[in-house]
Amino acid sequence: MLNWRLIARIMGFLLFVEAGLLTLCQFVSWIYDEGTKEFALPVLIALFMGGVCVLLGRNAGKTMGRKDGYIVVSSIWIVFTLIGMLPFLLGNHVPDVASAFFEAMSGFTSTGATIIDNLDTMPRGILFWRSLTQWIGGIGIVFFTIAILPAFGIGEVKLFAAESTGPMHDKVHPRISIAVRWIGGVYIALTLLCILSLTACGMPMFDAVNYSLCTTATGGYGTHSALLGDYYHSPAIEYVLIFFMFASGVNYTLIYYTILKGKIRKFFIDIELRTYLIIALGASFICAIVLIIEDPAHGIEYSLRQSLFTVISLQTTTGLATVDYTLWPVQLMPVLLFVMFAGACSGSTSGGVKCIRLSIIYRVLKNEFTRILHPRAVIPVRINDNIVSANIVQTLLGFMALFVCALFLGAFLLALSGVSPNDVHPDFDYYEAFGIAMSSISNVGPGMGYYGPVNSWAILNPFAKFVCSILMLIGRLEIFPIAILCTRGFWKK
Repeated sequence: MLNWRLIARIMGFLLFVEAGLLTLCQFVSWIYDEGTKEFALPVLIALFMGGVCVLLGRNAGKTMGRKDGYIVVSSIWIVFTLIGMLPFLLGNHVPDVASAFFEAMSGFTSTGATIIDNLDTMPRGILFWRSLTQWIGGIGIVFFTIAILPAFGIGEVKLFAAESTGPMHDKVHPRISIAVRWIGGVYIALTLLCILSLTACGMPMFDAVNYSLCTTATGGYGTHSALLGDYYHSPAIEYVLIFFMFASGVNYTLIYYTILKGKIRKFFIDIELRTYLIIALGASFICAIVLIIEDPAHGIEYSLRQSLFTVISLQTTTGLATVDYTLWPVQLMPVLLFVMFAGACSGSTSGGVKCIRLSIIYRVLKNEFTRILHPRAVIPVRINDNIVSANIVQTLLGFMALFVCALFLGAFLLALSGVSPNDVHPDFDYYEAFGIAMSSISNVGPGMGYYGPVNSWAILNPFAKFVCSILMLIGRLEIFPIAILCTRGFWKK
């Protein structure tokens, strides 16, 4: 039976967190003399709703079931988005509710797709709010809060199981709350190092903070509408972002073991990291060779840098861009779509299906071919010298089936929806619809064709924006927490 009082209590604490984030953005607005119209009311609403939820959750008890965890994890993203979209509406920065909901959902799911055409005219407080939504959403709203829940006597294991991504998890510490604090420390350290590195390369402090928040969250919201390469013209900034995008795509547990525990060998023998490296370097090499052949005037270094930046940005689902990759030779588009689909490592802030799943699928297929030749052979699937159980393989195959079905259904609905009546881009086709669906469910940001890194998604009609928002949510939560709520068995006592 669902413990609705406990669910309300947790939601209340989380709403207080959002109120604190909105207050921080209000301070930024005051610093830049931008007033209070965007943030004052949302702060009051979040505080009021949080207070009501806490009051409803009095005497809730401390026993939390797995179903309670799924309810909290699935609903908090929607609640945060509904309140988080208010600054966009109150400041008249977006035209309608669908656009505001899209922008906030894209932030909290660390997707990075935007419907704002001219970011350079946006108030600093709004720009910082966009970046902050990605930073808190990148590591996971619930993931952060797990660290403080034990102080209120609430168990954290069920929440972690519902929110954490990937089929396999290494334990940093027997107590999940302590493990989360250590991993959160790695996340904060990466963010601070990225800020220092970007400012050292000449990026203004405000931009450095925002781009660092979005880079470590593998989100992709920027402070300027122009491409990074066109705005800054700085190879140093691009190389810094390449490094931190790649680092943010590595499993945070692995970074913890390598840096803080000194277990360097664990870093080099990790199979998922090898897969991540092979895909990133292989795709970058293919893109660089094609670019050098097609346009040798730019030189080898430029082609390598743009290939590395684009591939790593799309694979880690960050979505930052230095060039318009949609203008690259058409034979590179399948490569870019594949890295968007693959994603980076589990236990990171990236989206996609994750390299660990691809590694397991590869080994399952390899074993099946061996069984065809040797029917009696017993060949277990091994990852890092650990045998992968049949249950994990079964869950993985179920996830892949749901992911592909959701991807094609989303593309189908987007293709049916078309674009807005103003016909800014009338030649909307299934290729672009598939690119938008892939970008949304993998939490990448830019898509294909017109919806690449240069243009916003503002011309999508309200129905298409809500479809994209749903795809972002199920992609961020990896489908199961949302899908399980639609089953009749979940609601049975």
